[in-house]
Amino acid sequence: MAEVIKMPKMSDTMTEGVLAKWHKKVGDKVKSGDVLAEIETDKATMDFESYQDGVLLYIGVEEGKAVAIDGPIAVIGNEGEDYHAALEAATAEATAPVESEKVAEGEKVAEASSSEEAAAPKTVSEATPATPKPATATSSEPATPKPATATIDKSTIPATVIRMPALSDTMTEGVINKWNFKVGDTVKSDDSLADVETDKATMEVVGYEAGTLLYIGPKEGEAAPVNGIIAIIGKAGTDITPLLDDDAPVKAAAESGSSSDAEPAAPATAATETEEASTEDDSRIKASPLARKIAKEKGINLRDVKGSAEGGRIIKKDVEEYVPAAKPVTAESSTKETATPQPATTTSSSQPATATSDKPAAVLSTYTGEEKFTERPVTQMRKAIARRLSESLFTAPHFYVTMSIDMDQAVAARTRINEVAPVKISFNDFVLKACAVALKQHPAINSSYQGETIRTNEHVHIGVAVAVDEGLLVPVIKFADGKSLSRISAEVKEFAAKAKSKKLQPNEMEGSTFTISNLGMFGVDEFTAIINTPNACILAVSGIQQVPVVKNGAVVPGNVMKVTLSCDHRVVDGATGAAFLQTLKSMLEEPVRLLI
Repeated sequence: MAEVIKMPKMSDTMTEGVLAKWHKKVGDKVKSGDVLAEIETDKATMDFESYQDGVLLYIGVEEGKAVAIDGPIAVIGNEGEDYHAALEAATAEATAPVESEKVAEGEKVAEASSSEEAAAPKTVSEATPATPKPATATSSEPATPKPATATIDKSTIPATVIRMPALSDTMTEGVINKWNFKVGDTVKSDDSLADVETDKATMEVVGYEAGTLLYIGPKEGEAAPVNGIIAIIGKAGTDITPLLDDDAPVKAAAESGSSSDAEPAAPATAATETEEASTEDDSRIKASPLARKIAKEKGINLRDVKGSAEGGRIIKKDVEEYVPAAKPVTAESSTKETATPQPATTTSSSQPATATSDKPAAVLSTYTGEEKFTERPVTQMRKAIARRLSESLFTAPHFYVTMSIDMDQAVAARTRINEVAPVKISFNDFVLKACAVALKQHPAINSSYQGETIRTNEHVHIGVAVAVDEGLLVPVIKFADGKSLSRISAEVKEFAAKAKSKKLQPNEMEGSTFTISNLGMFGVDEFTAIINTPNACILAVSGIQQVPVVKNGAVVPGNVMKVTLSCDHRVVDGATGAAFLQTLKSMLEEPVRLLI
């Protein structure tokens, strides 16, 4: 009989799995214990074994695709067996919970609507005798436009709506500085319709449509919200009334902002017009305000720039692409000699020549780069990290306590221990053992927030953050307070190797009561870590730095390590966190206390 293979739940937090790789293909014989596929969960990529013997009749998921828990992924049965009935039943079973939720939501909506209908007649009957005439007037006014919008297909109207573009990431509205065309003018697709003043600069708006300018919304000096209608271009004589109805929601959303900004808009326009009027020789040259601004900043005379827009109008691109050729040598040198003849006679003749020759060299060549990027799909592990750490940071109120620890005796003790230890002991092993002992003395740190209760754990399970290519895994050293340094070191090395080879099992990453994150091997001076919920605390361990320290009134070289404890303020207070660090400090500064 054909057996439908479903997506298994491989961890307590798993909601879906991604088929990383299939090890079998349709038609292959499968034995119990064979690895069918590799499944990427929110914690690791794990082998998925078959518990049936037979032939792989069907594969329902491509590599790289995600499937919800209990969703069908394959069918195993006898060769040539019809599996469609079993597959349909399994698919229906997997989708049943979703449909039941939709039905429940529909019932809630129906109940809500029925209750509203029951309440509606009372409201109408009460309101009718009070104000009958205004009700008739208001109902007659909106009744006219509604049938028009319902019957007209706007896609058939030969016109295009031009909306206020978002010209910067912080822009909410734009002020029309100047219209370059008027209603009835013929415009081309590359024409600059208007100059728009944003919160950062005055920029040109291009319509990208060819036709007749049928409508202009905001006048010069008026503001329009982002996505609000500013113009309509289309075939001459087209009725554009239905298209203007689309602007009502945008105007309603920005009504409060536009009313407050209406008064400042006028002075801004007046100031701009005054500034344009006071321009020197190039005031009568047709140029956009932004082009004038750039030309003024660069010291470019607009008479020397050739405009590329209609009618020879100069736009931003023309000013930016303008390169003075031989002009600085002929015109500027003669101007300098005429304006300041006396320095030429009192100083050497080589100085004016040098100044003139240096002028063209000051014109820097422009460099145009290319913006490029790559995108990759978010892995299940990355999704889990994003979800869990976001929940922790934005739910648990974090506070941080930092302490410096003198590691001189720990350095000496490690050297002596490694001479006789069966495995090499690291400083991380010292920190882990010291934390385990300190947690027994400070049970509040070894706790977790449960909503209505605070759970204080009597056992000590310490999670150790391990970096892998895809993200971060946290294997757990269980009952760490009762294990020796050698045993702790061996387990940490074993878990680290499993993590990097994607062989960690879910039960090896569950149940931590406290977590350690160590970046000391990267030479980090100090950092803070995000709490690994439901733990109440996490310890960030930095590198050991050789710095001058004061001992017995003398400055001597020392080995100092900084640690930062991140605490959930719902469970732990500042004094409690500081007391824990004091105990940890005493353990590491006198390592012999770890043996007691």
